[in-house]
Parts: sequence; structure tokens; C-alpha cells
Amino acid sequence: MQSIRPDQAPQPSAIIGIGCSAGGLEALEALVAGITPGLGVALVIVQHLAPDSASILPELLASHTRLAVHEAGHGTPILPECIYVIPPNKTLSFDHGCLYLSTPPAGLRLPIDRLFHTLAHGLGRRSMAVILSGMGKDGMLGLKEIKACGGLSYAQDPLTARADSMPRSAIDLGVVDFVASPQRLASLLLEQCSHPAAPLALPAPQAAIREIISLLQQHTGNDFSHYKPNTLNRRIERRMTLLQLDSIAAYAEHFRGNLQERDLLLKELLIGVTRFFRDTAMWDYLRDMAMPALFAQYPAGKALRAWVPACSSGEEAYSLAILFREALLLHQPAGQFSLQIYATDLDSDAIQHARRGVYAGSIAADVGAARLQQYFVAEGDHVRVSKDIRDMIVFATQNIISDPPFTRLDILSCRNLMIYLDSVLQEQLLPLFHYALCAGGILVLGSAETIGRFSTLFVPLDKKNRIFSRNDEASSSRMLELPLRTASCLLPLIEETMPDYRKSLEYQTDQLIQQNYAPAGVLINNDGDILYISGRVGRYLEPAAGKVNVNIYAMAREGLASALHTAIQQVQSGVEMVQLHDLQVDVFGTPHSFHLTVQHIRQPEALQGRLLVVFTEAPPAKTRSRRRTSASERELMLERELEQSRKLLRSMQEDMQIALEEMKSGNEELQATNEELTTSREELQSLNEELQTINAELQAKLDDLTWERNDMNNLLNSTEIATVFLDGDMRLRRFTSHATALFKFIPGDIGRPLSDIRSELDYPLLLDDAAKVLHTGVFEEKRVYSRHGRWYRVRIMPYRRLDNVIDGIVITFIDTTEIASLEARLQQQME
Repeated sequence: MQSIRPDQAPQPSAIIGIGCSAGGLEALEALVAGITPGLGVALVIVQHLAPDSASILPELLASHTRLAVHEAGHGTPILPECIYVIPPNKTLSFDHGCLYLSTPPAGLRLPIDRLFHTLAHGLGRRSMAVILSGMGKDGMLGLKEIKACGGLSYAQDPLTARADSMPRSAIDLGVVDFVASPQRLASLLLEQCSHPAAPLALPAPQAAIREIISLLQQHTGNDFSHYKPNTLNRRIERRMTLLQLDSIAAYAEHFRGNLQERDLLLKELLIGVTRFFRDTAMWDYLRDMAMPALFAQYPAGKALRAWVPACSSGEEAYSLAILFREALLLHQPAGQFSLQIYATDLDSDAIQHARRGVYAGSIAADVGAARLQQYFVAEGDHVRVSKDIRDMIVFATQNIISDPPFTRLDILSCRNLMIYLDSVLQEQLLPLFHYALCAGGILVLGSAETIGRFSTLFVPLDKKNRIFSRNDEASSSRMLELPLRTASCLLPLIEETMPDYRKSLEYQTDQLIQQNYAPAGVLINNDGDILYISGRVGRYLEPAAGKVNVNIYAMAREGLASALHTAIQQVQSGVEMVQLHDLQVDVFGTPHSFHLTVQHIRQPEALQGRLLVVFTEAPPAKTRSRRRTSASERELMLERELEQSRKLLRSMQEDMQIALEEMKSGNEELQATNEELTTSREELQSLNEELQTINAELQAKLDDLTWERNDMNNLLNSTEIATVFLDGDMRLRRFTSHATALFKFIPGDIGRPLSDIRSELDYPLLLDDAAKVLHTGVFEEKRVYSRHGRWYRVRIMPYRRLDNVIDGIVITFIDTTEIASLEARLQQQME
């Protein structure tokens, strides 16, 4: 391909990245066949290839398209009307109009994600990405980047894909704009490339934009008027491109009458681009420097609090939890430390995803093998955050601009949110962050964010990584505006869109207790885990020493555990309600009498299946009768039986705990085995994809060779020249149909020596001459007579391979009988 300087190369109108894997060749051929020249687009194809095998994909695609097909090289400028294909064992990236090759990293390879990521950040809204047939989830995160940067995303309909894992994963993530067959995808791409959206002309459409913002606020309750205009305009432009609308006025009219479009625009505005341990240097500093300094402030230990606003799908919050565990192991502070993380976001769907804690196995590239094994549990193609990490985080939907903040924080990580907000909101948030942090608290911002004119509120710890410490001497009270949802224009909307608090678990529990019991009580599940506490239960329950445990059995005070266990077991066995009277519990050496009630909840429906435990304080001792029975010996016997029952119950509980620990140990072994099997499965899947790719290419090559062989057979037979092919040992390799008139050939003779086959020629030195030609490489030509009375011109030539090596003999027999007869008649006339 001709060498062209990048600054001299014509620029494509759009660049379409295409990713595929197993079963993708057929889809690729159908897609490129539908891309017609004339629009100035370029295609860049990444297919999972075997690293040690040469690829013939460019040759295969060239026969299905009128665009020029090239194998990508390092520094190759991307030209319009061209297709570029990734070479084997390489990763392909885009930068400033050129393609660059690099060696793929060890471990999980995600070349499609890599290409899409660089296209998204290099081209923005001029980028397009397509996911075709393939196994695994490569390309899913790359499509998310494409969409976040304003580009368009496409995926093959899984029903038309030979391997549907890749397109289905992208579709399930919600980052695909169009889903169709490969042929239809080509038409959609051409439609978008031939109908680019008109850029927003400023200041003309400001009235339309204000109307869109107002309608969006009425519909969702969220005010986007202080989003940066470029961000807002880019998202609106993207919707216009998808709808093929030419003006902002046309989009405003569509937006005015379409409620679904308001939801779609909201989703566009809330797209979060995040991943685990994004910006590695920042996390390293936080673990190695900032965390030890925070530990040093509290020598006796502390229950630390952290807030991660705009957490998106949770990767940032889980990264912080994992990093805190690593910091504890690395620095081993003297005091006891725990961390409670509050992670919030405006997008309720993203919060639901974060709560599940399930992510694609491709996060291994960001997390690393060691962290993946220690803090995640494999579940097929996905991984789930381990329970101890998940329990450190509370996820909630929150609007950071209009909802009250969390306070008394030790860490506040708000990264890459303020880059989307204008200066008005930024000047509200930074004083708010100062107010929310404790003395010496840590503030973490994104790499492109600064504290601006609020340098008096925060002291930089690491300017490069945007890590700050709260300045305790400065006050933010004068600049502080606490966000509260009190705007009168939003109240009707809130009543319509916010969930009814009367349906909540907390409200219904309180109502049930207040209506039926009034005293202190707790709501538990069948395992004894406390779901809700009403009233003061400190006399009856206390936190157990060690790791936080909110199980009622672990928190029961001395004197309560046995009775509590008995009552709960009876209710679980079918008894509707169990009441135990005149129980005693020891509180710091002072006995307190109470009544215990355990009830199985049937109504309301939201609480079905749970148990209600109510503690009722007994009347003071002076008001109760203290009559003694005369049968004191009987009382003593009953007390002894009760003590024996308690010991037996305690022994049973210990045995159960041992059994649980053994089950836990066995579960850990099974988990380790499962992880090994998952790793092997991933390796086999990768190998299977490579084999399928090679098989598809070989099948295409075999089809080409079949046609070439058919062409050669037809050519040889059409010449009516008898031809015999021999190998180096003078064994028959093949023959034409006309050769059967001279030799008694049958198909089974292939591989037999020519000397074993009867000939009609009067040519006893045929094999000797053939051996001579094989040895010297010089052809021989003779005129011989056949037993049928016909003359033949025999030509013996060496058989040369493409690498110019002699590997046999080719013998042709041309019938010259008519020429010989003519020569004889001429000779007679001359005499």
C-alpha cells in the first residue's frame, strides 16, 4: 500500500469499528458486501485470531466488497473507502487518524474493547462500532465508551448469529442503539453515514434547549440546566442522529409529544463511564500514603465512613472497599478500623446493577488475577463481588444537587462528575464536600477536576492525582448551600414519581408494632438476621465483640439466648405465636424481668415470611406477688432440669457451629475448584474461538481450491490432449480422460507404477526417457506409433512446484495421425 503521511491523508467521514469472533466470518462477508463506495467511510475489523497462524481474512473479504482491503500496519493512516483488518497476535488502536499495533498483554485479551475505546476518545460522535457473532464479552465495555462519547453502537441480532454471546452481552448491558441482521446493519450504517445530524447552531436554538430541559425536569424531577452546554448539546445531537432529525427545533417538537423520548434522553445524560481501579496511580497513592495518614489520626481505631457520589454501576465503590482491605493488611494499624461506604447515583438502573455486584469476567484486565481470586466469586462467564466486600457498601439513589449529603465522612470520592457541571454547581458542591468531611478527611477528585477558587478549604496531598485533605482551619459555612428538595414546582412531581413511604419495610414494621404491641421489638428473617429495630432494645441485645454481626442470636444478652432460640424454633415449626413470661436478662450485673413474644407475620404482604420479636418489660417487683410454694424441693428439681436443658442446647449449638465451619471449609474448596474450572473454561473458549476462525478461513480456502480444481479439469479435458502426471517414483498421480485411449487407466490406478499398466504405444523406452528428464530437467519429445495405427507426438516435461522444485513428470500425447497421412501423400506426389 502506498505510503502516505498522516497530515496529508484524506480523512474518512466516519470510521466504523467492527468486532467479531467465532462464527463471525459469514457475518463479516454479509456486512462488508452491503457497504457501497461513495460515502467516504472506513472500516476497521478486529477478529479473534489464532496468534501463531497467518490470516487470510483480507483475501476472503476482498472478494465480497468493492472497497480496498488491507491488513493493518503500525502507523497506517486510515483512508476513506478502505477496510483495515487486524493481523494475528496484535492489538489494534487508533490515534490521530492512524492505526497502531502492539503486542497483546498476557492473560485475558480484549482487542475489540481496545479498538472501540480508542475510536471513542479519538473521534467522539464520528465513531461507530459494530459487534457481530462471537463468544465471550469482548467489545461490551468498548461499546459503552462509544456511546458515552456520542458515537453510535450496533449489534448483530443474536438470533442470526452462529455464536450469540458477544452481541447478547452488549445488548443486555443496554449500550446498543441498533440490533439487526448483518445485511440490515449495513443498510443502517449507510443511512447514518449519508444523513449526518446537523450540529447545533448557537445561539439560535437556546429557546428550544430551555424547553427540553424544562420538560425533562417536569418528567423526571431532575434539573439539567446547569450541565455544561457542550455535554448537553452532545447528548441531544446523538439523539437527533439516531432519529435522523436535521434541527434542534424538530427534536424539541418530537420531545414535546413523546414521553418515551424523555426517558431515553435521561438515559443518555446519565451514561456513566467507569471501571475498577481507574487511574492506577491514584489508587496506589490512596493505599500507600493517604490511608496510613488517616489511620494515624485515630490510634485507638475508628469506624470510618466514606461517600462515593455518582457511583454509576458500583465499580468505584467496590474498588475503594477492596483498597481499604489491602491497606489494613499492608499497614496493620494498631487500632481496630472498619469502613462503611455510602455509594449513590441518580440512575436507579445503575444502582440496581451495583447492588447485584455481578460483573463480566473481562474486569480481570482492570482488577488483576490476585484481586479477582481473593475478592470475587466466579459465576459462569461473570464474577460476583464477595459477601464481605459487598457488606461494606450501602447503595442508594440520590441526586447530589438536590438531596441532603452524607456527613461525618472520612473519605469522599467524587471523580469525573464535576466535569459535566457548570461553574455554578461546582461552586455549590465543593463547600458541601468540605462540610461533609470530618477533620483531616480525604477528598478525591477526577484527573480533569480541580478545587478552583476553594483552595482555602482543602490542602493538596497529591496534586497530580487530585487527592486533597480537608483544611480544618477554614470554614465553608458562608459559602455553603445545603441542597433540599423544597422547590414548589417539584412537589407535584415528587408525589407522582417518588415511592410511597407507607409501603416501605420500615413504615409497615413500625405500624405493626405500634398497633399491636407498642414496646421495643425487632424484625428478623428465618436465619435470625435483624432486618429492622423499633424502639430501644439495648436491655436485651448488644453488639457482639469482633466482626460486626447483626444476627439476633449473636446479639442476645446473657439469659436471653436460650429462651429466644426455643421460641423462634417453635414459631418456625408452625406455631403462630409463642409467649414466654417472667424471663430475666442481666444488664451490667443488674437483672431485669421481661416478657418475650415471637410471632410469624402473615400480614401485611410486604412482611410475609418474617418473624417479629417483641420485648415487653415486666411490672416492677414490688407490684408482683412473691408467693412461694411449699414444694421448694420441686422448684429446685425444675431448676436443675432447666440448667441441664440449657447445657444440652448449648452443646447442640456448638455442634451446629462446628458443622457450619466444616461446610464453609468444604465450600471454599469447591469454590477454589470452581475457579480453576472457570479458568480452564476460559482458555478452552479462547482456543475454540481461534479454531473456529481458522476453520472458517480454511473452509473458504478449500472452496476456492475446489473451484480452481474444477477449472483445471475442464481446461485439460477441453484441450483433447492425453496427459499423464507421474510423481518422482514414476507412480501415477493423475490423468486426463483422453489418456485412457492409450493406457488402460481406472480411478483405482492412482499411486500405481506406470510400468504396471498396459500401454497401446510402441514406445518401450518411455519410462527410461521419463527418468532421464526427471534427472536432467530437460524435456524430451518423440514421435511414436500405437497399436491402433495412429501416430502421437510424446512430450515429456518435468513437473515443477510453485517453489521451483522438480517433483515428478508430465507426459502429453498429441494425436498427429492426420499430419502423418498428409505428409505421406505429399511425399508420394513429389515422387
